Amino acid sequence: MANSADLRSMTVTAIQLDRARQAAPQVYERLRGQIIALTLAPGSVLARNELMAQFGVSQTPIRDALLRLAEEGLVDIFPQHATVVSPIDLPAARQAHFLRRSVELEVVRSLAQREDRSFVPRLQALIARQRGMLDAQDLEAFAETDQSLHRRLCEAAEVPDLWALIRSRSGHLDRLRRLHLPAPGKAQSILDDHARILDAIADGDADRAQEVLRQHLSGTLAQVDEIRARFPDYVRG
Repeated sequence: MANSADLRSMTVTAIQLDRARQAAPQVYERLRGQIIALTLAPGSVLARNELMAQFGVSQTPIRDALLRLAEEGLVDIFPQHATVVSPIDLPAARQAHFLRRSVELEVVRSLAQREDRSFVPRLQALIARQRGMLDAQDLEAFAETDQSLHRRLCEAAEVPDLWALIRSRSGHLDRLRRLHLPAPGKAQSILDDHARILDAIADGDADRAQEVLRQHLSGTLAQVDEIRARFPDYVRG
């Protein structure tokens, strides 16, 4: 993980958009991904003219994308002045954790209680790919696959809209998790937890699946004081 000065100095790279799709959602997704990955760190200024040049679009898609990011609390818009990537808000992160834990505890219970668990091999293959990413020390791909696995659990439980809700509320929590990910042993712990959750589901053990999931989701917030001490400019609340 780069230090605060390194992260804040990074800029958005030039991006080619799919001209067959609306521009604003693509700009939003690209910017959101870079904010979550901390490529655009808290305090980064998003100049609209620069974004228009980098994405090759007019002001309207940029404005719409920034407004959507503001709704999620990921940027602060100061009219006639600047748009700045917001600090990580701890109360918002804790609420997102509460929401995610509440939903996913029921997701893993329902999956473990199903007779048809044909989805398990597909998720096991995803964990195997994630293991390869850890071996290669590709933490960016590792983090993206982490999100994919939890999304697919919700899809298997036939509640994909709830994952969309979780994602829209979890920007602050996800950034906190990205700060924590490079800590020694953290990525391996995530990988081990994924395997244990899936084993419990495959065994039809709903109580064990919930126990492991609860532990899995609590790791980052349990270390929040240490994370805040390491990145004081990034975290508020």
